[in-house]
Amino acid sequence: MNFIKNILGRVFAFWAVIIFVSTLIAVFFPMAFLGLWKEPKRSHLIHHVFRTWMSFFFFMSGIRLKVRGQENFKKGENYIITFNHNSMMDVPVSTPFTPGANKTIAKIEMSKIPIFGMVYKRGSVLVDRKNEESRKLVYVKMKEILGMGLHMVIYPEGTRNKTSEPLQRFHDGAFRLSFDTGKSISPAIIFNSAKVLPRKTFFLWPEKIDLHFLEPISPRSFSSAEKLKTHVFEIMKEYYTSHIH
Repeated sequence: MNFIKNILGRVFAFWAVIIFVSTLIAVFFPMAFLGLWKEPKRSHLIHHVFRTWMSFFFFMSGIRLKVRGQENFKKGENYIITFNHNSMMDVPVSTPFTPGANKTIAKIEMSKIPIFGMVYKRGSVLVDRKNEESRKLVYVKMKEILGMGLHMVIYPEGTRNKTSEPLQRFHDGAFRLSFDTGKSISPAIIFNSAKVLPRKTFFLWPEKIDLHFLEPISPRSFSSAEKLKTHVFEIMKEYYTSHIH
């Protein structure tokens, strides 16, 4: 049975690549055109394109997505949204299906890929993690984005979780940003993305992915960013372990 699943997983992966590349070419032109708009209008328009694109991609790939907790987003407010990170599939889930226009931190290396790089840049704040000056500028840019009324999507674990623990330790950035701006943290949990796209080479399995947005957490209830970070970590860890299936 495992042998058959491994073969089918590679077939599904090959099919998903075909769908992704063909639809990427289709969205390239509207993405390039929308670059003529100024922010934040540009991000609001692009968000609709991202969501439509990924909805079609998931449907054609056999991936089902169930989103819960959208009611926790209050009209007129924007948030720093902290996602867990288990798979590369988390990226096409998080940004498009967050309720409202947003940007995420992304590696600058990915922006150099032809065609994909331009689309990638439209929804991202690019950072060169090897460059200290770049990291400082990204923090300033994130403040500007929140000031525009857009959400900031952040993976506080930094990289994909390759451990046996529910979460890796969190970095400070998202929580320092919350303290500096007064914006609430919106914890978000993605389930089953690693079953859809595991770390093994060239394999995809059409499973259901669940995305749950939890109640926002205000920084005003905490005396330091460190305590806010610890609280959010415990909330996300407990929710993940109690709902995983």
